[in-house]
Amino acid sequence: MQLLSRSVKRIALRAICVIAVAWLLASASIYEVMRQPPEYFGRVMSKIPTPVAFLVLPFETMWLHARSGTLHVGDSAPDFTLTKVDKSGQVQLSSFAAQGRPVVLVFGSYT
Repeated sequence: MQLLSRSVKRIALRAICVIAVAWLLASASIYEVMRQPPEYFGRVMSKIPTPVAFLVLPFETMWLHARSGTLHVGDSAPDFTLTKVDKSGQVQLSSFAAQGRPVVLVFGSYT
């Protein structure tokens, strides 16, 4: 009986270790994907069952840390380029700064 108990404990410990390592690897992988551009992140997340990501992993905490950035109040916005809505060209933020024109950035969905 004692021998059976030791083997069960050993198997349970190994199973817990395997699950812990798998959880850590999954968390690290998702965190690294969160640090990539949104298009890449979206492609990866579309292949992961949503309940798994949100219920099993510390998704919100990782997201807030991965996407927090390094800007502070009063810092200049980093330069970026966006495609025009009609796809006729691109607009770069620094081109407005060179003209001395103020820029307002609005993030959101208006659909």
